[in-house]
Amino acid sequence: MRIVSANLNGVRSAANKGFFDWLAQSGADVVCVQELKAQLADMSEAMRAPVGYQGFFHPAEKKGYSGVGIYTRTAPDQVIEGLGIADIDAEGRYLRADFGKLSVISLYLPSGSSSEERQQIKFAFMARFMPHMQQLLAEGREIVLCGDWNIAHQPLDLKNWKGNLKNSGFLPEERAWLTELFGLGWVDVWRTLYPELPGYTWWSNRGQAYAKDVGWRIDYHIATAGLAATATSASIYKEVKFSDHAPLIVDYDFA
Repeated sequence: MRIVSANLNGVRSAANKGFFDWLAQSGADVVCVQELKAQLADMSEAMRAPVGYQGFFHPAEKKGYSGVGIYTRTAPDQVIEGLGIADIDAEGRYLRADFGKLSVISLYLPSGSSSEERQQIKFAFMARFMPHMQQLLAEGREIVLCGDWNIAHQPLDLKNWKGNLKNSGFLPEERAWLTELFGLGWVDVWRTLYPELPGYTWWSNRGQAYAKDVGWRIDYHIATAGLAATATSASIYKEVKFSDHAPLIVDYDFA
């Protein structure tokens, strides 16, 4: 089973850059997308239901902002839109699809880089999301949360880590939160497969960050131990640039 996570930085923009052409030949079974920046009415039929896929979406209430989606070749048993927390759900940050004993979740954790107010909103999300992660484990299902977590965990996860120790995305509190999450039993699939490869998935649009590969690893597959143990390989697709993020592809030997 091939599962992809991709922050599109606007589904319409990504479509114009060839994302759906790539999707058609990607071999992906399930694709979690983030930052739709569109309402359903703004999306064409080809964006809502690409050939071979069904699409499910949780847009933000604010137009042109946030929003998550899941494209799948197989019809899910159920889809759960949002966390049931009003202010979080208004921003379209969580969408879950269940397939038998497997759950795939598309997640877009807030960024705190634009202002101190947004950083506090990010911390508030994190505080309320940790109990939810505990509840997910208690379900006893195999689960993977794919998405833009907006946190680089370790120095290996970003090029200029020394210069970002006081910046959102690499703050001690954020990194400790991920450490706590992994301490519960959740597994960082990329880092487990490739302990020494940086695996950058996002590059600033400033300067020559992309050309010089001055990146951050902030997109993850975070999975239950049972599912993570079936991961056979992972890759980051950079041949075509659809967004300031690159798709993260993981193959699981899971049936």
